[in-house]
Amino acid sequence: MKTIERDLVVLGGGPGGYTAAFRAADLGRSVTLIEKDSVLGGVCLNRGCIPSKTLLHYAEVVEEVVKVAPLGLLYSAPTFNLDKIREHKEDVIKRLNNGLSALAKARNVEVIEGFGTLKSSNELIVGETLIKFNDLIISTGSRPAQISGIPYDDERVWDSNDALLLKEVPSHLAIIGGGIIGLEMAAIYHALGSKITIIEMADSIIPSADKDLKAPLIKAIKDKYNAIYTRTKVEKLEATKEKLILHLDNTSQVEADALLVAVGRRPNSDTITLENTAVKVNQRGFIMVDEELKTNVEHIYAIGDVTGDPMLAHRAAHQGKVAAEVASGEKSAFTPLGIPSVAYTHPEIAWVGLTENEAKERGIEYVKGSFPWQASSRAMSALSESGVTKALFEKNSKRLIGAGITGKNAGELISEALLALEMGAVSEDIALSIHAHPTLSETLAIAAELVEKRATDTLNR
Repeated sequence: MKTIERDLVVLGGGPGGYTAAFRAADLGRSVTLIEKDSVLGGVCLNRGCIPSKTLLHYAEVVEEVVKVAPLGLLYSAPTFNLDKIREHKEDVIKRLNNGLSALAKARNVEVIEGFGTLKSSNELIVGETLIKFNDLIISTGSRPAQISGIPYDDERVWDSNDALLLKEVPSHLAIIGGGIIGLEMAAIYHALGSKITIIEMADSIIPSADKDLKAPLIKAIKDKYNAIYTRTKVEKLEATKEKLILHLDNTSQVEADALLVAVGRRPNSDTITLENTAVKVNQRGFIMVDEELKTNVEHIYAIGDVTGDPMLAHRAAHQGKVAAEVASGEKSAFTPLGIPSVAYTHPEIAWVGLTENEAKERGIEYVKGSFPWQASSRAMSALSESGVTKALFEKNSKRLIGAGITGKNAGELISEALLALEMGAVSEDIALSIHAHPTLSETLAIAAELVEKRATDTLNR
């Protein structure tokens, strides 16, 4: 076995890993990036965020066509060329892959393709090579979680990776899991012509989001989809030659042509022989880190999905910068006041900071401004009246503690609330900031105006 010595090694080339590698290189470290795939980008770029958003754009276009048809802009029913759709999706991925490769080369980041496992707290094995390192940043991500009793060897049973391959459009797609991933896949396949049944064990879809934010989405999909079951589990899956038959604990049966299991993700901490080191993990398998992203082993850092929830690419990327800076002797810490969550459904749902449920659980008294998009001129003109913008402010200080938006481009609009949260803005700051009109972004200002009792676009209640 060949032995080589390296300075800073990053294990995993997803959004967290390549960000850490690039930032460390910019700070003067000699960086080696190890990635099991032949390209950088990890799950997000290759099997997650980017391909799903590319396909969701098709779904959005189809939905827009349906909306405008009764209003005088007529199109024939769309037909789909799956080969062309897949080709476009792969082209988007390839261009981004090439961009990352060029950035790595320009920064002199050494990229080694292979699956890395730890031999000790200072040694890593990749294929037939033993790498001795000074510092290590673990960014090995996560994988789809599985549930017992499901025949995953049946090609009709999918995880999110399989669904994004878009090999076929089943007549009836059943989805176990009513979280963000399951609902985004539902939107894609419904637009392409599949009947959709969703089975969720919690009281509602997207359990972590507030009820009022979910209401417009539930209203939009309840009549479109074949069925949405909540508080329901699959007791048994019967795979016949013709159909997959799901036996539910409410005595119902669902016959489907394909099944997507979207019940969350689990960390890839158990795949790198971490037990050969002193690095600690918690009961769920997440690597334990402090605000500098250090593990209990001084020179080993961990970032991204492998360190816990929320498992989001933008969280991993920011953690990657912090870990690289700390490892390079800079003063840095990962202490965000909010990390935005976005469901790219139709309508979109986005929130940041505390939800109302969380504020109540913590005993935080708050005041709320909530503005329905039915009163927004821009939402009306964009055929997007099914939406709401709300902002939560601490009762005494009036400081923003959380915000949520449901509607067109909610994922883009939430960024203003995030900045206000991080800057310690109070309701008056937002209300007195002149927003362009007519825009969807002004709905946040109106929500703040409602708290200040100075709104004119709706009644001050």
